[in-house]
Amino acid sequence: MTIDLPGHGENSRIGASLDATADLLAQVLPVEPFILAGYSFGARVSLHFALSHPQRLRGLVLLGASRGIEDLQERAWRRQRDNELADRIERIGTDRFLQEWLAQPMFADLPNDPSERSARSRDPRGLATSLRLAGTGTQRWLGEELRTLNVPALALAGERDAKFAKEALALATSVPLGASRLISNAQHAAHLEQPEATASTIAAYHFQ
Repeated sequence: MTIDLPGHGENSRIGASLDATADLLAQVLPVEPFILAGYSFGARVSLHFALSHPQRLRGLVLLGASRGIEDLQERAWRRQRDNELADRIERIGTDRFLQEWLAQPMFADLPNDPSERSARSRDPRGLATSLRLAGTGTQRWLGEELRTLNVPALALAGERDAKFAKEALALATSVPLGASRLISNAQHAAHLEQPEATASTIAAYHFQ
């Protein structure tokens, strides 16, 4: 079961914070315990869902996740940067923005798949709203809260994505039932760069 998050795809006209998004997900996801997986923005949403609705989960799979930014000044700077990026998306449109976004070094090994790129969100206002309301700069620091989360969590990252590989290890250490795995020969979008290796890593993990 896959869902378009607020600001994306069919839900591009919905604007919501990370906590509000978690509550929106609670209205449409199964009531019986299930495994929730998320990548990047989706991984941050998954963490907020887990903290708000832990009884709904059997496990978490987090790829490229972040606990947030602990330093208040750095967090404020990131929020300003997110807002500036949101302004740019609205100014230049999604096609040009996507070209700029995927030109970053962390996506250097991303396969050139026209069908995958054409499926990406194309509503500049939706993407901009998502950044303003639920960007990394808006996320509270979850480091201490995660120590209370009694849900098995598998934190993944590409082995060549240094920042998020370090974060995956920190996440696994923060969550009592946490574990981390690195995907070989992959950067940030490991599920697109090494889909079979990512899938097999997840399938091989046994949630308690």
